[in-house]
Amino acid sequence: MAISVSPSQSHCLTFLTFTFFFFFFSSSSTTFLSNASKGLPISSIITKELFDAIFLHKDDTACPAKNFYPYDSFIQASKCFPKFGAIGSLLTRKREIAAFLAQISHETTGGWPTAPDGPYAWGLCFKEEVTPQSNYCDSTNTEWPCYPGKSYKGRGPIQLSWNFNYGPAGKALGFDGLRNPEIVANSSVIAFKTALWFWMTEQKPKPSCHNVMVGRYVPTKADVAANRTAGFGLVTNIINGGLECGIAGDGRVNDRVGYFQRYAKLFNVDTGPNLDCENQKPY
Repeated sequence: MAISVSPSQSHCLTFLTFTFFFFFFSSSSTTFLSNASKGLPISSIITKELFDAIFLHKDDTACPAKNFYPYDSFIQASKCFPKFGAIGSLLTRKREIAAFLAQISHETTGGWPTAPDGPYAWGLCFKEEVTPQSNYCDSTNTEWPCYPGKSYKGRGPIQLSWNFNYGPAGKALGFDGLRNPEIVANSSVIAFKTALWFWMTEQKPKPSCHNVMVGRYVPTKADVAANRTAGFGLVTNIINGGLECGIAGDGRVNDRVGYFQRYAKLFNVDTGPNLDCENQKPY
């Protein structure tokens, strides 16, 4: 019996097939297959119960994204990225997942200092930018040209922004990011996929957030000169360093760290060193 799959599902099948053959025939195949065979599925590392404990208020009536970010959509999206939360020891895997969830929580936070259960219990409260300052169109980018009348404002868990991110994200995930950027705020699975795509994808000169959190970051001479040391702070630099890094006591950075510290405790792991990017130069 023929199985019908959507374009995004088809993309996942292609991605997974390519990944399997690449690693099977590469010199690192033994390590990859060993990790995969002894590793646990991501759903056993972050269960629905833990997911709900992390995002205590995402479905409150006060949150505009109420019911938009279900656990099942997160798990479904993660299957398109088999290396997410799957590299290294169990502690490393947990720490990466906690770091990812902390970053998307800051990007979508609805918390405030005196919020019920604390300011770090209100992640995934928003699914799109409420009052964008522009349409986030870089008209100088000819590779990913803006489509007339479209806004490339922040959407989804990572608040994907700008045409030069929507374009390649859509190409990688099987949707037209330039003509239909709104889909990121209309489909919870695609929304999570865009966040994971951003997390897993190297955009030189920036490394991927994933490689930083699993110990595969190799700093260049420029990175060393800029004091871009591995840790959660470097992930913040990758995501929004131009606005947040190199600043003493930045509140946005502190919010990201606060989320990470809470989640690390829930995962029963330490956060590792270099939590902020105060002494790092942005990319």
